Amino acid sequence: MSRLQAEHLYKVFGTRPQDGVRRLEDGAGRDELRADGTTAAVIDASFEVEAGQIFVVMGLSGSGKSTLLRMLNGLLEPTAGRVLYDGQDLTALTPRELRAVRSHRISMVFQHFALFPHRSVLENAAYGLEVQGVERPERERRAAEALELAGLKGWETSWPDELSGGMQQRVGLARALATDADLLLMDESFSALDPLIRRDMQDQLLDLQTRLKKTIVFITHDLNEAMRLGDRIAVMRDGRIVQNGTAEDILMRPANDYVASFIQDVDRSRVLTAGAIMDAPGGDRGAAEVLAAAPATVGAETPVAELFGPFARGGGAPVAVTDERGGLAGVITRDRLLAALGEEPAMPTPADAREAEVTARA
Repeated sequence: MSRLQAEHLYKVFGTRPQDGVRRLEDGAGRDELRADGTTAAVIDASFEVEAGQIFVVMGLSGSGKSTLLRMLNGLLEPTAGRVLYDGQDLTALTPRELRAVRSHRISMVFQHFALFPHRSVLENAAYGLEVQGVERPERERRAAEALELAGLKGWETSWPDELSGGMQQRVGLARALATDADLLLMDESFSALDPLIRRDMQDQLLDLQTRLKKTIVFITHDLNEAMRLGDRIAVMRDGRIVQNGTAEDILMRPANDYVASFIQDVDRSRVLTAGAIMDAPGGDRGAAEVLAAAPATVGAETPVAELFGPFARGGGAPVAVTDERGGLAGVITRDRLLAALGEEPAMPTPADAREAEVTARA
């Protein structure tokens, strides 16, 4: 079920933004508008985010991803289009109604921590609840629980400047969790962190998501981060979503040369899964016989990077892939594994590119 929907969102800056939207709808390009002093930051962006899903929007600086995020919670008003959250049109709300939604139902985690230096860790984590008007004992209880979830139990009375960058970002995450909002918007939340701390925060987010099942929109310019976190990924370029799909979709079937250039240096073994590269079980043997004969079995969601151990233990014999019920889903031979790691992505034809653009807008 879709929790969040963006329908044909535009954000145009300039003296005549509505005229800019009409020109874009008639086929004008971003550069044509820029020549007249009009900036098209987001152009005809449409997507859906299901409940409990991490939806990643990625792109280079200036692609429009942060502007898009700020339209989702009303910090920026769309020039055209609308945003639906649980079926409610957020773009039709009054400013007061929108503030109430942001206070109780949508939380945001910023890139640069946004902590108050004169407040303790506990007080920072409780700030969103204070804005809601929650009484102090209750907000401190909920903030302490959120800090424990974020791995900061015991640091409640510390000051922000006593914490590392990663710990400060955990406080920002705890503040978002304390409000118990179902939707988290995360704007380049880990990009200011060192690589090892960033990886640790990614692990933390995935662990929290396993337990809490929040709906998350995560903005990043890092494709490896997008591939690791995203259930679905929208790739933006020049204000448009040029591809929207799973990590495997984007890795195996890039929509155009621009997307293909992004994925050249991605570690395929960390993104592809056993289910993505398996072959259908062939021959006359039944599923039970294949499973009995296989020296090793793996789940369909097992990353390819984790298949080398089963192959080694089985002496290179084919590995069986099982579905969620333990039944046979397919098999992987050693040759198929090596071929999958060495395969070039399928380069898009013009027809593929047109189909991908239609899918991204749908």
